[in-house]
This record gives sequence, structure tokens and C-alpha cells, in this order.
Amino acid sequence: MRNAADREIPERIGDHAVRPFEGAFATSQTGAKARRPQKFAPRHEEKVLPTIEAAIEACGLSDGMTISFHHSFRDGDRLINQVVDACARMGIKGLTVFPTALFPVHEPLIEHIRSGVVTRIEGSMNGPIGAFVSEGGRLTEPAVLRSHGGRWRAIEAGDIEIDVAFIAAPQADVYGNATGIHGKTPCGPISFSAVDAQYARYTVVVTNDLQPYPVYPMEIQQGWTDWVVEVDEIGDPEHIVSGTLQLTRSPTNLRIARLTAEAVVASGAFADGFSFQGGAGGISLAVTKYLGDEMERGGIVGSFGMGGGTKLLVDLLHRGLIRVILDGQAFDLDAIASLRDDAAHLIIDPGFYANYDSRGCATYRLDAAFLGATEVDLEFNVNVNTHSDGQLLHGIGGHQDVAAGAAMTLITVPALRGRLPMILDRVTTVTTPGEVIDVVVTERGIAINPRREDLKERFAAAGLPVRTLEEIQAEVKRLVRPAGRPVFGDEIIAAIEWRDGTVIDVVRKVEGWE
Repeated sequence: MRNAADREIPERIGDHAVRPFEGAFATSQTGAKARRPQKFAPRHEEKVLPTIEAAIEACGLSDGMTISFHHSFRDGDRLINQVVDACARMGIKGLTVFPTALFPVHEPLIEHIRSGVVTRIEGSMNGPIGAFVSEGGRLTEPAVLRSHGGRWRAIEAGDIEIDVAFIAAPQADVYGNATGIHGKTPCGPISFSAVDAQYARYTVVVTNDLQPYPVYPMEIQQGWTDWVVEVDEIGDPEHIVSGTLQLTRSPTNLRIARLTAEAVVASGAFADGFSFQGGAGGISLAVTKYLGDEMERGGIVGSFGMGGGTKLLVDLLHRGLIRVILDGQAFDLDAIASLRDDAAHLIIDPGFYANYDSRGCATYRLDAAFLGATEVDLEFNVNVNTHSDGQLLHGIGGHQDVAAGAAMTLITVPALRGRLPMILDRVTTVTTPGEVIDVVVTERGIAINPRREDLKERFAAAGLPVRTLEEIQAEVKRLVRPAGRPVFGDEIIAAIEWRDGTVIDVVRKVEGWE
């Protein structure tokens, strides 16, 4: 069947009936949320167990169950590998791994997929595991990728049931209160796992810094926690920062960043109380810097900036250019320090941030957002999951949530990466539909969605290089030879969910190249 994004999707994926994407805001949930498990703690209960294996036994974890994790340590995470290794040693197989994201550090999971210890993944895959799954035939059912808000919604709705949530906590107490901003190896907010802790049958807090009661702020609360385990290491904060989190030095990308900042200034929303979110890529970081300079020149104080916290966002707070930072995850060590020291730097969870099935999302209060892409097509659809070779190499993160929520969403993308055009007739994979994209900014000009004629007039009046996507695409085609395209087979390796739980696209196994 074809969905509203004009994508062919199956009626069933694995054991599950597919709800096709109908539009960015087409669905309206009226049912009750899933039941949370009832838990009881006797007085003076001791929750501390000596090892991860002991916690696995105490939770009754066995074949075919689902285990969940957060990704706040990013490429420095150690806990996922430790837990799955322990399951393998104990002879447990057929596990569904349900992380908020996987990174190159989790490459050892590939051997556990080969051996049958892990048979399903429901979560974003960055790097080697995504490439491995792209080869096909590796998992018993296609992987499922969700946005940050979409994952929170899925747990609350009962779309997926967690048997055991394992939560890496840089600091915890003996009764199960835990935080990510204190301890020996702070990683920033661990609030991604707050919904896991509340809905999982069992919740295990794993820490390398066990402290007397009470530990605070209580991102994970004692009433949600069944067991606490102290280990030598849970992750390395130095690897939270990756190459994608560095300010770009590319002249092409800096031009894109400058044009994006100028577009925001010309949009009509750039005034006191202005709010924005930037991504963590090099271009987005540069836009944040340029936008801060424009705010200072114009005497503008924003209501809030939202992230992924970064040094650049913290700098705007310290300069008095924004009143508040709303932060769901820290992208560098400066952001972690600010969460400890700055009263106006607030921890939020993905439910507050972007849960479609709620009475309000922080993303809906954004005036502007600037986000990246691997591809854009002539209908303004955006791909962030696959490359032009069809390989599944990236997660969704908050892309869908922010694009759908912001009053103006700008996609920053070079028209040409190497010798490959990034403006296509049709993207390889639809992650975010064109109906929620307002502007595409390239080094060769700015394209405006026909839905936003108001912006076209404002940008033209400001002297910005307004062009159509077709014009930009045609210019690039004159510079390079036609690029080949992947040939896909029938096997579906992953489903891309829209933030309401409908399927916006699927990723199929690449069979060749044409």
C-alpha cells in the first residue's frame, strides 16, 4: 500500500500490522496509555546487587525478552556491551535490544547478532551495526527506528514492552535515585530512560559511583528502581563529543551557516522572546554562533534555546542572549558543567520535549530550527537515515520532532557532497516529510517551500539568494556526471516510524548499483 508520503509499504512488518503514515498531524489518539507495572517495596529493603549477572537473575531475564538502554554516553558507552556479553555468558538468546541509539562503540553486538543472542533491534543505529544490518538476513524482524519523542510515545502507548531497563547512571544511591550530571564520569541528562524506568517490568540502575542516600537531582527515582549495581565503569564522557559535534571550518559549510542565520534574521520572528533549536552538526553549530552574534548586535534576548546542550548554547546563556536552556542530552563537557552550575539550564525528558500523544511539546514553542540532512528531494522530503548508497547508517534523533514543531524549519545541506548531488528527484528514504520543512539552505541558494510564500517575500526583500530546488539541482547536474543509484531488493531491513507511530518509509536491502 502507498502512504501519504507516496511510499510503498507492506501491510505487515514481522508480527505487526502496519499503520501507514497519513500526514504530519493526521492522527489523533483517544485511547488510554499502557498500564505501568505495580511495584511494592518492603521497608528497609536492600536494592544493591553485586554484579550485572546477579541483576539479570533477579529480574528473571530469559530468552526472547526485551532490554533497553539510553545513549547519553554516545560513543563512550560501556553498559550495553557489558549487559549483552553477560547475557551471552548466561546462555540467554533471542533478545530484543531497545536502545535510544547505538554507536560505533557497540560494534561487538554484531557477533551477538550472528550467534542469536540478539535477534531484534528497535532503535537507531549509527555506524557499523547499521551497515551490518543493511546487508540483510541478520535479524528475525526488521529494525524499527523512531524519533526521540516517538520512542517515548511508543513505550507509553504499549507499542513495545520492556522487560528489563538497564540505566547507566554516573551517580546513584543505594535506594535507586540516579542522576547523570554528577559522579566520576558525568554524561549529562539520563532522562531519556525515565519512561523506560517507569514502564519496564524491572529497572536496574548501574553506576560506577554509588553514594549515600539521597542522590539528586532524581532523574531516575527510587520508586521506579528495582535493583542497583555498582561496576567499575559505565562509560567515557570524553567520547560524548564526536567529529560531527565540531564547528565546521569548510568554506562551503560556513557559507550555508551564514545564509541560514541571515534567513532567520529576515524571517519576521527575530525579536525579543525568540526561541530556537539547532542540531549538533558542524553547520548547525556555526549557525548558533552566527545567530548569537546577530542577537547581540540587535539587542535581542531570546526566551529559550533548546538542545542537545553545547558549549555554544551555554555561551549564549552566559552572555545573557537567552533566558533559559532546555536540555535533553549533553553534546559536550561544557554543557554538562553548565547543567550543574547554571540554574537556568534545565533538564527535560523526551516526553516534555516531543511526545506526540500529549497536551504539549516543547518543540511546538520553537520559532525556528535548523537541522541537517543526508538528502533532500524536490518535494522537500528529507532523509537522515540512509546515504545515497542506501546503507542504513544514521538514526532519527529529534529531527522529526523538531521539524514538525518549529514555526520555521530550515534544512542545511550542501548541494554537492564530493561528487554526489544532495538535491534529488526523490530521496532514498523519507525520514521527515516535506510538509513540515519550510526552507532548504545550500551554498548555491535558499529554496522556500511553496507553502511559505510569506518567507519568500521577506527573504527577497532582505537580498537573500532565493532560488527553487529545481534550479539548484539543475546547476549541480551541469557540474557532475549523473550519479548511480542503489538497486533495492524485496527484503525490508528497517521500518522508519513517524512520531505518531505510523510508518513513513521502509529501508530495503541493497542488491546492487545502477
